[in-house]
This record gives sequence, structure tokens and C-alpha cells, in this order.
Amino acid sequence: MASIPLPEIQVTDRVSGVEGVSVAAVNGPRSVVIAGEPDAVQGIVDGYVAGDVRARMIAVDYASHSAHVESLHEELLEVLAGIEPAAPAIPMLSTLTGEWVQAGELDAEYWFANLRNRVGFHSAVTRLLDERYRAFVEVSPHPVLTIGVQETIDDTDLTAVVTGTLRRDEDGLDRVLTSLAEAFVRGVAVDWKALFAGTGARRVDLPTYAFQHEEFWPEAALSVVGNVAAAGLAAAGHPLLGAAVGLAGAQGTLLTGRLSLRSHQWLADHVVGGVVLFPGTGFLELAIRAGDQVGCDRVDELTLTAPLVLAEDAATVVQVSISGPDDSARRTVDIYARSADAAEDEPWVQHATGVLAVGERTADWTDAATWPPADATPVEAEGGYARLAAGGLEYGPIFQGLRAVWQRGDEVFAEIALPEQAVGDADSFGLHPALLDAALHAVPFVGLDEADGVRLPFSWGGVCLHARGASTLRVRLVKTGSESVSVSAVDVTGEPVLSADSLTLRAVSTGQLAASSGSTMRDSLFRLEWTMLPEVAQGVDGESDVVELVGDLSSLEQIPALVAVTVGSTEADAGPAAVHELTGRV
Repeated sequence: MASIPLPEIQVTDRVSGVEGVSVAAVNGPRSVVIAGEPDAVQGIVDGYVAGDVRARMIAVDYASHSAHVESLHEELLEVLAGIEPAAPAIPMLSTLTGEWVQAGELDAEYWFANLRNRVGFHSAVTRLLDERYRAFVEVSPHPVLTIGVQETIDDTDLTAVVTGTLRRDEDGLDRVLTSLAEAFVRGVAVDWKALFAGTGARRVDLPTYAFQHEEFWPEAALSVVGNVAAAGLAAAGHPLLGAAVGLAGAQGTLLTGRLSLRSHQWLADHVVGGVVLFPGTGFLELAIRAGDQVGCDRVDELTLTAPLVLAEDAATVVQVSISGPDDSARRTVDIYARSADAAEDEPWVQHATGVLAVGERTADWTDAATWPPADATPVEAEGGYARLAAGGLEYGPIFQGLRAVWQRGDEVFAEIALPEQAVGDADSFGLHPALLDAALHAVPFVGLDEADGVRLPFSWGGVCLHARGASTLRVRLVKTGSESVSVSAVDVTGEPVLSADSLTLRAVSTGQLAASSGSTMRDSLFRLEWTMLPEVAQGVDGESDVVELVGDLSSLEQIPALVAVTVGSTEADAGPAAVHELTGRV
């Protein structure tokens, strides 16, 4: 048996002239299974693969739903002769007849015919949709038919829920309950009372949170675009940069910008170790824009020297400094930042340094037009963002762009797409930092060495942006070292978008990031303050409200409002014991 991702009519035309092969099942509008003589089926698969169709053999040793089953007719009738069919307790739509099953229908002859004839799964799902069914749950060891169901739904203008029950290597009750919850949060009614019956479980109110707040006053994102010509500057024409100016006498150029979580709200979705971190792909985007400004089409090197933590309630000023060209037309680029409220004498922090060059490199992904890649194996990527969050990489919706992953030897392939709410911004960037950052979420599948901490971009080498404004990517990652990969990205037609000879990712502890956060709002809640004690009287004075005790505790005859006593001892427990005795008396 073999799976062919093409419409039924095309597959039927292909196998009609091949003896011993027939269509066994139609699971979706582009999901067909064929069955028959092994060599003949393998030949059809080989022909499809040669034509860039992802046909594949199915790991079974029998050709069900084909003429091969006929030899079992009498044996099956004998084995199933004891069946006494009744009316289904739950309504059942037959994928054999395409009709609702009636009482007495499911006898031995029905089950033989069910095994012998073509499976009309696609037409059955279509009928269920026509009859207003909107939730489909595949009860199986691993979802296989959910793809066909989703394809069938996608060919309509309807909205429906599709889910499985178990998954490969996840065969316990936890997986079933997780699948149930996934269906529930998508609108499927679940009888939770039946699930918890007899367990003693009861409903409770969710706890309130003292500092939780929600603003209802409409507040649009602040614009960073303005008229800078009056200040002798030129508009930078970039979402992260506001102005550009050439430096007199130095052949250098300076780009400036202002970042905040109010003007660039999407940055708040990039949380690492509990702090909002300007993404490493954002620094690369700034370097690429710097190269555009001075006619350099390659970022030869870019090293991130310090993370940039963005405060919740404060803006950050960014400067991108570009030197004049050397004899090879190469220029250095340095990226600095500091708080927008900083005093003039407060130093700038260098966050990245690199080299810009002339001469676009040629993309080397030769078979990029074939997608998914030939001979690549799908990798289970579901739950990946939950695992990343558990490790300290808490990506919000804008950065959750990883859609699918495949592997072929040392190569890892990924499909990346900007969420719908960010697609409109893609044209204003060279390459949206959230899109490229999501491409790096497939790095864990490459197999870099174990790291103590979260891996973040550290240095880029040989980067060229071949096309601007992409909102979807197909990416190839190849391991080039113990902590480095090469990156190639193309669009949906296979045309190159970005290529990088190397990207090194270094492990950073959450403690390092917290230390880099500077004076954040969280830290500003604490300060060191000395409180002076009131002046005390010397000696024991029963009329005083304050007494400094210099003798034995037994000398304290009256109880004043405050007692100051010096406690000292060479024995470890003597000091605390004296304090307890004093506390008891006072």
C-alpha cells in the first residue's frame, strides 16, 4: 500500500492501466491510498517521487481494500459467523456505503465488504459537514486521518474542530485528557462531571491577583515616524530607526532610533528568562539596514556583545554607527543603546559590533523549489513552544511562527509564517525580526551540544538579504559546529530570501539576563534606607520611655517603652538566648 498526496481523479487515471493495483481509500481531497502487487505499487511511487510528488510506501505487509482480500472471503465469513448485528447505540455513518448504518446491517458480509472495497472516508466527512457536524475526533494510536479531515474542511468555507486522542509515544490517560482539553477550548462540549465523578473533585473560584489590571481606554500604538528634516536629519524609513545623518569629515554615518514597548508592542512577545529582550535577529536587521544606507549588501560579521533588555515603562534610544570605507570598501558597524531618560554624561552600552561588505553571496540551496524536501522525514513539533517556555524562552504570539519541521540527515527544514496580525508590517522590514527568530526555533532539532542555559544568537557570519518583506519562509538549517549552524531561507516559490554562512548560538543563564536588566521597575520597588533610633538615656530610669540596659537583665525593675541592649557572647547560642529572655521580660 502507498500514500499519494494528489486528488482522486489523478491517482485513478495513473493506476487504471497498471494490473494488480487499485485505489484503496480516498481520505481527503488530496489524500489517496493505493494497494496491490508490491512491485507494481513501488513502481508507481518511484514515478511520483521522480516528479517531485511526496508519495510514500505504507509500512504494512498486506494489500487491504483491494482484490487481494477476495481470497479471504470464505474464511472471514466463517470466522465472523457468530456476529449478531444490532442497531448502533451511537449513530454510525459507513465509509463503505456512505449511508447511516441501520439495525442488522453490520453482519459478517458487511465486514468482509468493508475490508475488500474502497474506503470513502472523504465523502463521509463531506456528508457529515453537510449535515452540520463540526467536531471530528480521530480515536487511534496516532493521528493519521486528521490530515484528510482538515483538507476536506479547508476546501469549504466552514469552521470545524479536528483532533486526535493518543499520539505515538504518548499512550496514557494524560494524553487523552490533553486531547479532550484541546477540543474543549475550541468549543466542543465536554461532560467534565462524568470525568470527575467519584473523585471528590469540586469546582472552585479562580484566585484573584492583587496587581492584575486591564486598561479599557483606547490607546493606539505610538508612531515613531516624524519630520526630522528640520533638525538636519534624513528619515531612516525603517520601523526600528527614525533618522539618519552623514558625519562631516569622517565619511561615516549615524542611524538613530527610539524603542519602547508602547511604540513597538510586538517586542513584548520576546521574553527570555523573565525579561523582555530585544531579539538577536533585531540587531541583524539593524545591521542590514545600515548596510543599505551605505551601499553594502553583505553583513560579513556581527557579534552581539551584550543583551538589550527593554523596560516596561521606559524608552530606549538606539544608535547605529557606521564608519567610513577601508581600501576594500568594508565598513565597521557598531550598535549602541541607553535609556531615553539618561543624563548626558551616562555612557552608551555597546550591544553589537560587526563588519559590512560589498558583494552579495550566491544562495546555495539548490533544491529549494521542492517542498517538503525530498526524502525528508516529518518531525513532531507540537508542544515545542511549551518546552521552550519551560526552559526560559517565553515567546508570545508574534514570535510563535514555527509551523512544521522535517529532517534529512544533518539538515533540518522548517516552515515559518508570521501570525496574521503581523503580516501587514512585513513590507516595512528587510526581514521581520520575529519571522527570522521563529526560524531559529527549529535549532533544537539540529543537535547542538548540550548547553547550561538558553541558547541565543551570539554572532552572524556571511549574511545576505536577497529579498525584502517576506511574511513566510522555508528554512534549511545545517550544523556547522558544536554551537553553530548555517541558515538558508527561501519564499514559497523557492526563491532565496536570506542566507547566512554561520550563526553561533551561545548559552546565557537567566541570571545574566536579570543582571543586564539594569534599573527595571521591579528593582525600583526596593531601596536601602537607614532608620535612626531615638536618643536613649544612660542608665536605668524608671520614669524614662527609653532605657539603654548596660547591666544584668535582672536590674530592669520597671518596663519602659523601649529597651536598647548590647548582647555579646563567645558561645553561638548565648546571644539569641539573651534576646529571648529580654523579650519575655519586656
